[in-house]
Amino acid sequence: MAFVTQNQIQKFRKDGFLVLEQFFTAEECDSMRNQIQRIVAEMEVPPHCRTEFSTKEEEQLQAQGSSDYFLTSGDKIRFFFEKGVLDERGNFLISKEKSISKIGHALHAYDPVFKQITHSSKVQELGRKLGLERPVIVQSMYIFKQPGIGGEVTPHQDATFLHTEPLGRILGFWIALEDATLENGCLWFIPGSHTSGITRRMVRAGSGTSACVEFVGSEPAYDNSQFIPLPISKGGLILIHGEVVHKSELNSSESSRHAFTFHVMEAKDTSWSKENWLQPTPELPFPSLYT
Repeated sequence: MAFVTQNQIQKFRKDGFLVLEQFFTAEECDSMRNQIQRIVAEMEVPPHCRTEFSTKEEEQLQAQGSSDYFLTSGDKIRFFFEKGVLDERGNFLISKEKSISKIGHALHAYDPVFKQITHSSKVQELGRKLGLERPVIVQSMYIFKQPGIGGEVTPHQDATFLHTEPLGRILGFWIALEDATLENGCLWFIPGSHTSGITRRMVRAGSGTSACVEFVGSEPAYDNSQFIPLPISKGGLILIHGEVVHKSELNSSESSRHAFTFHVMEAKDTSWSKENWLQPTPELPFPSLYT
């Protein structure tokens, strides 16, 4: 692993993201990919739980909002699917291995391979270099970005979904388990866009509404020309500030773009919003990053 320099940390503070190539070894990436293959092979999806994952606002409200499955996935390992892979009865139109969009949101807590990666000494050391005093892990996801159908992720800020007071306490660790390229849907960022707060929040809806979550505020129209792509090789890590604007395009290539990502919160002097969809539970309080 490359030693992280003060210059790089300054760059992160300025841009809102930082690319660290070859942070993890090919072996570490393969161990995660092999483990996820085992998890998918054993996956049993109850038909009533077959929610499709979408980032378009209405679909998000309809599919995820009406779905307890999503809202209660913070302390479990659960499965979310690409659009168009299930028929009306919830049967797969293509193989389940090819239809899955992501697995979340507690791999870091319940799976030995992902737990080891999340708490690896190099991640802990990076946390200390960044000055994190009491970092806790709030969620993790394995993202597949399937060939040909891996959906776009529209421009967003992670703090829209993971709100804290004050802001600036959420940090994403995004690990490329395969090369992420322009063709297969690498991440794009607007440098410096993490400095003006957030304009939209996803909150738990009040009782008596059909949806479980709703959006407050609106997403501004972003200027597409401001986004820069961050292709990264297998094993690379992208650090993502909770308020930096980022997106990824549809994967129209023939290769997948697997990634493992987790979010950390600096818990010192921070309050986690009671309105966030994700809440710590008695079974899984947010675990400390430092072991």
